[in-house]
Amino acid sequence: MNDLTVAFDTSNYTTSCACFDGQRGVNSGRLLDVRPGELGLRQSDALFSHVRRLPEIVDALPLSGPIVAVGASETPREIEGSYMPCFLAGVAQGRALAHFLGVPYFGFSHQQGHIAAAAWSSGHMELLDTPHLAWHLSGGTTELLLVRPEGVAVRCEIVGGTRDVSAGQLIDRTGQLLGLQFPSGKALDKLSAEAEDRLSYLPKKDGCHFSLSGVEHKMRQMRDSGARDAEIAYFSLASVIRAVRQATAEAMKLYGDLPVLYSGGVASNSLLRAMTPDGIFAEPRYSTDNAIGTAILTWRAVNARG
Repeated sequence: MNDLTVAFDTSNYTTSCACFDGQRGVNSGRLLDVRPGELGLRQSDALFSHVRRLPEIVDALPLSGPIVAVGASETPREIEGSYMPCFLAGVAQGRALAHFLGVPYFGFSHQQGHIAAAAWSSGHMELLDTPHLAWHLSGGTTELLLVRPEGVAVRCEIVGGTRDVSAGQLIDRTGQLLGLQFPSGKALDKLSAEAEDRLSYLPKKDGCHFSLSGVEHKMRQMRDSGARDAEIAYFSLASVIRAVRQATAEAMKLYGDLPVLYSGGVASNSLLRAMTPDGIFAEPRYSTDNAIGTAILTWRAVNARG
């Protein structure tokens, strides 16, 4: 049997637990329940849902060896003051498990976990040890990052992204307008493939930053003018993609022709992948919020101890 690391990630969208043996990883996760018509959960509701959900998530995770270390996502980002109460559920579970097993515990940021999951699942683990650009595209985050190695993990510097509405928020607001269930990414992606009039809009930009509120305004205008649902879905997604591609090009002028890694739930979008052939993408199942990246970083940490 192989030694394993186990890690927890309890973001505002998904409860997840994962194990990693240095080569292979297994992830167990489930989206939090959101009432129809709503666009997410309050932190208190998310924290309660994680605590209630964690036992079934852990039960569904197959273990094939002894656990040698435990990790958890402790904060949204690895910067001072970054905090969300929902991560306390995974941290508490992780610290307690490590204590009773007598193994070390390691904490990382949710964003570091996304980067590690994307690097590993795309077959580019070397990116954890070399500078690169990365997009974190999720329900609440649309950030272009300059990523540099730092110890066993990485240091992420925000160099671009949205200044207002995130890509995930725009997608979910579009989905709500079209009567789709939250989160709306997969349904909107599927619907956009049916579009005949493939229109898009280039959002207002400022260097590597941009604003998506104008896309939302135009999307609602399309709805009022009687546009088909598929055209609205395509318009929203394609406009986000244009903004992301333009910001990436601006960043390359500043930082050089670096590899570009795409992580976060929005990075699983098939239209984004089709329109960005030069990008490095996580496997879709490892694009969404998950613990596998934290388990990978925990493996690196415990093995760095010798």
